[in-house]
Amino acid sequence: MAVKLNEKKKNEETLRQDFNLCRFLSSYRRMAIKTDDSTLKQMLHNPLQREEGFKALMSQYGQMLYWHIRRIVVGHCDAEDVLQETCIKVFSRIDTFRGDGSLTIWLYRIATNEALQHLRRQTHLFQSVDSLGEALAGKLQAENPLDGNELEMLFQAALLTLPTQQRIAFNMRYYDELSYEEIARITGKNVASLKTNYHYATQKVKDYIREHTAR
Repeated sequence: MAVKLNEKKKNEETLRQDFNLCRFLSSYRRMAIKTDDSTLKQMLHNPLQREEGFKALMSQYGQMLYWHIRRIVVGHCDAEDVLQETCIKVFSRIDTFRGDGSLTIWLYRIATNEALQHLRRQTHLFQSVDSLGEALAGKLQAENPLDGNELEMLFQAALLTLPTQQRIAFNMRYYDELSYEEIARITGKNVASLKTNYHYATQKVKDYIREHTAR
């Protein structure tokens, strides 16, 4: 088991060094040709087309993943780092992807886990990622211009007062317009609790905005 784990880590490190991820990350915004998911799946499972399929995958889903990750980690540089780790995981785990599954669900799950891992590395012993709200709020303030949309900034600040898992689920529902069933498959939560948490999160955000605009 230890040998396999070491081999896996070695393979991922090789990807960082030899696989030109920077080229993919800089080009996914420019590539305009769309490929349907069934064709992407076939390409990803074909060793001869895997690299081309990965480029096409990042072309279509890279920007979506970047913004999903950034809403979790807040900072641009942090989001780029997590996106790269996500790319590495995606490429190294292609063989584990079931062809009859949803690419979107699979990608969101990997990206979410990588983003949470990034947040956990910023915590101290016995500290929860939920305790990072103030630090993330400071990062939000620092990375947005003074002439930015004040209401949007207030909305983002309100979201950072939510528990991390609740904030992630809220973002996927509000921004990405995923169904509760899709979010449940990504997060492992049940649909009923997701609906309840979304309702509570919405109310908390409204209360926060109302409180801070009344000053």
